[in-house]
This record gives sequence, C-alpha cells and structure tokens, in this order.
Amino acid sequence: MTDLAHVYWLGGGTGAGKSTISRRLADRYGLRRYDTDRSMGDHTARSDPRATPYLQDFLAMDMDERWANRSPEVMLDTFHWFRGEAFELIVEDLLRLPAEPVVVEGFRLLPELVAPLLADRRQAVWLLPTPSFQRAAFEQRGSLWSIAGRTSTPERALGNLLERDRMFTARVAGETYRLGLTGLVVGTGETEDELADRVACLFGL
Repeated sequence: MTDLAHVYWLGGGTGAGKSTISRRLADRYGLRRYDTDRSMGDHTARSDPRATPYLQDFLAMDMDERWANRSPEVMLDTFHWFRGEAFELIVEDLLRLPAEPVVVEGFRLLPELVAPLLADRRQAVWLLPTPSFQRAAFEQRGSLWSIAGRTSTPERALGNLLERDRMFTARVAGETYRLGLTGLVVGTGETEDELADRVACLFGL
C-alpha cells in the first residue's frame, strides 16, 4: 500500500521490547513513533460494536472470567486484539498523520494484517521473545502481577497469561514464516542497543 510506504512496523509478542526499541529508533533516526497500546482505549471507544464482537464479550467479563476461569487456549482464540478487531483504526490513524517516516509498534500488528499494507517487506519486523525473556521483562518492569493480581486466584491467572502469551508468540512466528516476513527471536544475553541495531539493519535504516 503506497500510502503507508513511509511506515515501519514493529510487532511481536508481549514483553519483547517493542516499546524500548521503537523509542531508540525514533530518537536515533528522527522518526515519529505511534504506540498502538496507547491507542487501545480510544479505539475501544471508536469501534463499531457490531464489528467487534470479541471486544464486546471481553468488556462484559469480570477479571476472573477474563484471566482465571478460562483456559489459555480459549483466552488466545477469543482475545479481541489477537483477532485483529479495530486494526482498521490503526490504519486510519496512520493515514491522518503527515506522510513522514514513522515507526509503529505493538502486539496488535498481526502479520496477516500488516502484510497487504507493505510496499517493501523490509518495512516490517516482528520480535519473538523466548518465554524466559518474556517473564524476565515483566518482572523487570514490575508488571508481572499487574493483571493476575486483580483476580481471586493470582497464581492460576498468571500461569494462564504466560501460557497464552507464549502461544501467541508461537502463532506470530508461524505467520511471519508462512508469509515470508521477518521474525527476530529475542532472548537473554543481548543488550537493548544490540537489538536496536539488528532491527535498524533489517529496516534498512
């Protein structure tokens, strides 16, 4: 899609370092930055309920129903952002911005949705965290229990969340491979600067 030829897409699993790397790239290369996580509340409000049935179901649940009382498999398959609901609002927002280089980041950038928008495959990279890296990232941020701790069974909810996120990363890895896109495994032992260098190289910056 030539209208978005100036966009760099940085997707991947939760806890992969997308926000950190996108900030470094934005600072280093003078890019605008669009954080899809920060737009979730706005997109929830703007979305058409008829077009977002999984989102509507999620909003109607309490914390235990969302995170503790369902299997990780069900959580994965029914999570609205993993289903691509309201993705068109990300595109809408980007088209409203000035046509200057921008790095877009977030787990909502599903490979199958981004692929048709690429003028060049080098515009997109997905970070694929190992389970150990993912958990360490949450612990370092102090956010490991931020969701699970608001349920009546935090240990079960945390286990569900970590397994759901592991499966999501595996799904994204499979989709990038299937579509011939770029997935980058992120593990311990690599500095943020080194990862930023690798992503910048893949983007051709």
